[in-house]
Amino acid sequence: MHFELGFVLLFSIATAVAIAARYFKFPYTVALVVAGLTLGVVHAFEPPHLTKDLLFAILLPGLIFEAAFHVEFRKFWKNKLAIHALAIPGVVAAVGVTALILSPVVGGLDSVRDFGFIHALVFASVIVSTDPIAVVGLFKALGAPKRLAILVEGESLLNDGTAVVLFTLIVAVAGGAHFTVGGATMDFIRVAGVGALIGGGIGFAISQVIQRVDDAMVEITLTVIAAYGSFVVAEHFHYSGVIATVVAGMLCGNWAASTSMSPSTRVAVESFWEYLAFALNSVVFLLIGLEVQLGSLLASWRPILLAYVAVVAGRAVVVYGVSALLRFTPERMPWSWSAVLTWSGLRGAISMVLVLGLPEGFAHRELLVNMTFGVVVLSIIVQGLTMAPLLRRLGVSGLKDVYQEKYELARGRVGAIHAALTALEALRRTRDIPADVVEQLERDYQQKAAAAEQELSALKQQTNRFHEEEHQEGVRRMLIVEKDALLKAYQRGVIGKEAFEHLVAELDERLAKVKDPEGHVPLEQSSPSLPDAA
Repeated sequence: MHFELGFVLLFSIATAVAIAARYFKFPYTVALVVAGLTLGVVHAFEPPHLTKDLLFAILLPGLIFEAAFHVEFRKFWKNKLAIHALAIPGVVAAVGVTALILSPVVGGLDSVRDFGFIHALVFASVIVSTDPIAVVGLFKALGAPKRLAILVEGESLLNDGTAVVLFTLIVAVAGGAHFTVGGATMDFIRVAGVGALIGGGIGFAISQVIQRVDDAMVEITLTVIAAYGSFVVAEHFHYSGVIATVVAGMLCGNWAASTSMSPSTRVAVESFWEYLAFALNSVVFLLIGLEVQLGSLLASWRPILLAYVAVVAGRAVVVYGVSALLRFTPERMPWSWSAVLTWSGLRGAISMVLVLGLPEGFAHRELLVNMTFGVVVLSIIVQGLTMAPLLRRLGVSGLKDVYQEKYELARGRVGAIHAALTALEALRRTRDIPADVVEQLERDYQQKAAAAEQELSALKQQTNRFHEEEHQEGVRRMLIVEKDALLKAYQRGVIGKEAFEHLVAELDERLAKVKDPEGHVPLEQSSPSLPDAA
């Protein structure tokens, strides 16, 4: 079958699966994998194979850039300790724990001979990266806390790069290369650090160009260059293309898009990347199902099950360990979130491509391939299908009732209408639009504002909780303003260090009593660092 016809069939199947998944309220990515497995069993057609070239040249840069583009850096940075702990030392620890659990149990099977710790390490480095696409959509649909979604997405963005670098180092050691902890650490820092510099340089350059043009098609093209260019350049020089693309995506999404793109251009750019992510994810998850040979997996069911248990146990040890350490920081989280983070660690295409990249003569290669494919499929199907019940059981879902949805719609309308009225006032001053047109538009929007505010007021009269939420949000914002004013007064020398610390401690105590709407322990409780009051 021609390559082009294969992709047309993939997109046709993905469209049908998307429609069916929406109708039956079934997780889309899980449905794609099941559809791929079914088509693979009946040998309906010969699809394109999920190779390293296909993933690295076409699929991976687009998926990573889209995810990084939509991550709000401010929220990402507020959770930097948790994200970096899970994605860098956490990944290293997960590889070690998984290998320690796995090597004796798989090596003890009668059907497996000479499966040692180094082979378990190779498998652990292959399987350690997570792919949360199947669960992040559920988080949004079920109203899970936004901070929890940021933790899952942020960790996944960084742990892909960590996993690829670790895999390269461990396979080299398995092949006889000399290993030292110091040397491996320096190699990791060099590969990841220079990758970040390359991504930052390309993202900065693209952002500068975007500032100087105002054409939606050109700016979409520039973001595509940033996504694929940063990945290709970093990989060409043997640095981390994943980290480069993450940095470039966050720069373009948080700087170029917010400061340089017009509203219409930003809508066009975001729509393009949302569609591209949908298309690429459809291809990836279908190919995962099509690539799996069920007969081969069934023959290796014992090591696959043992590997799956070891992977989940290794992740649980790391997540709960990091959560325990975070209890002593402002980024602490509920223990129920630790359970969700453990179970949301689904595995995806990167693991499959890495294991297929092992040399043909590598010891236990076939077993490692079967274990990886089996764990990927089990994680997507088992964890993907049980995530929603787990969220509900732990009380993390926060499903919205009818009043909550109506309230959010009304509040959104009020905010949008008042933003339009503010823009009309600016147009009146600049005279870009004739005064009579501005006046007519103002009258229309004022009528809309009155209707929206009346609807909002009626909803607030039906229950006190909306007023309480608004009051808490207002109090929290004002306390943050007070802290900022105190810091500026201290920097100017208006108040001394003792007075500053005393007043900030009072504000911290008041902030501790205010509930954060995203379920975050207020970071503002921690006192700001004391600069010199020069």
